[in-house]
Amino acid sequence: MPALADPGSSRAVLLGTAAYHHLDQLPAVEANLLDLAGELRDATVWGLPGEHCTVVLDPQSAVDLLDPVHQAADEATDTLVVYYAGHGMRDPDSADLYLALGTSRDGVGYSAVAYSHLRTALRASRARRKVVVLDCCFSGRAARTLAGDTRSIAGEAAVDGVYVITSAPRDRVALAPDGERYTAFTAELLYILRHGIPEAAELLDLDALYRELTARLGAKNRPLPQRSQENAMGALHLVRNKARAGHRAPAGPVLDADVRTAAVATGLNIARMLRRQGNTRDALPVLRLALQEQPEGHTVRFAVQLELSELLTETGHLAEAIAVLESAYQQLHKPYGPEAVLLCRRLADLLQESGNHIQACEVLWRAIDIGAGDHRVR
Repeated sequence: MPALADPGSSRAVLLGTAAYHHLDQLPAVEANLLDLAGELRDATVWGLPGEHCTVVLDPQSAVDLLDPVHQAADEATDTLVVYYAGHGMRDPDSADLYLALGTSRDGVGYSAVAYSHLRTALRASRARRKVVVLDCCFSGRAARTLAGDTRSIAGEAAVDGVYVITSAPRDRVALAPDGERYTAFTAELLYILRHGIPEAAELLDLDALYRELTARLGAKNRPLPQRSQENAMGALHLVRNKARAGHRAPAGPVLDADVRTAAVATGLNIARMLRRQGNTRDALPVLRLALQEQPEGHTVRFAVQLELSELLTETGHLAEAIAVLESAYQQLHKPYGPEAVLLCRRLADLLQESGNHIQACEVLWRAIDIGAGDHRVR
């Protein structure tokens, strides 16, 4: 009988950069990381213990990106999974593959993290099986450098004994379609984890995942993934097939993050209904509770913070309203769009009303910068 990769002696590191100073923003990367972590931890998918799944969003240096990989590589003895989403880059001279950080510059390889450093950590790992998933695009000059390059990105990223899957789109539009929660590649990966493959076995191996990814992306006329494997790694059974799940499926936490988000969204709608009815006394505790239940940086939490600050202002709780908006303001390197600009304007108004004119000006400048950044992304 085929066996699932042992979650107790396995590790996963999910890396991604969503916010950039010099490259196009990729806000979908945050949703990629959080929701993919939720699926890997779900007992009906893999059941990876929470402490065995590390999420690194917007690493600021090579140390921030690589240290968690080295730690997981040291701890894992069964399977090590490393995922990266963000801009992939090419040095114009060497054409080597680099993983972009927030401060990386177009066509300047040394401002990013060389994939060779990640390869070194993988080679040193004690894990029997290793899986690398690269959801990368190539922007600016790097895209032009690749225009006549027929070499497989997956082949260049190959490591002995490692199964590598890459999305390898050549532009941001293919990687992160406007208006979609996830990048194109990871959206299909998450769909497969959540819904399974009806005609496949009860346990999905890496080759089955790759074939289904290729079919789903091809059907939508999106860039096809690539793969590279060593030592028949494609036969590794990594996750359960939800399409074949029956009464014997484990009864662990099902989509815990999604359930919590749905509950918070319901609380937000209830509070808005109470406000429309003039019942602010009951709306306030509902919003406060919703704020406690949603992790920082999530778009639903962002909406709750806006609603709560508005209600607090209406009821005369100015100091608490400012505190709520300032907490949301600290997360503005992640969400972009008109809601972020609205938050800045509201915070600036309250700061000015409370006499803090200098900080109000700083927040307004931030609103202008975010508005310009959102225009560039779209």
